Amino acid sequence: MTECPQCSTMNEDDAKNCSKCRINLYWAFQHHDELTTLRTANKLTPAPETPTFLVEISQQVDKGPTAGWLANTIKKFGFKEAGKKVSTI
Repeated sequence: MTECPQCSTMNEDDAKNCSKCRINLYWAFQHHDELTTLRTANKLTPAPETPTFLVEISQQVDKGPTAGWLANTIKKFGFKEAGKKVSTI
């Protein structure tokens, strides 16, 4: 099980998005600390609530086709190391 860096919900190790806040876990493990620092410096909440429409769309995407390369990379290297192995650019 993997803990979401934004809301602390426990997720399956191969989950793409957090089951509660729906943040993309791959992205969150690469950039969440930086975003939290920027939000705190600007006197915003460190972990914003995800808008309802994004939660709904994210759930629909989870039920559709998956990005096989990302799922395989996460399974092989884990969330914290995947960003060092794969470029999304």
